[in-house]
Amino acid sequence: MGQAAPVEVGKEYDVEIQDIAREGDGIARIEGFVIFVPEAKVGDKVKIQIDRVMRRFAIGHKI
Repeated sequence: MGQAAPVEVGKEYDVEIQDIAREGDGIARIEGFVIFVPEAKVGDKVKIQIDRVMRRFAIGHKI
């Protein structure tokens, strides 16, 4: 089976936005795991909180 995600719902992480998704959300990565962060742009260094963890990605928000 796949590895557990390196992030957990409710936890906070410091990330740098590396890409922008087609929908316009910022994309950060932790250990290669993709995290979508709305209202962020490339180069932003932000603290995020994880809202949902899916099998291949997570969704968080800036705090």
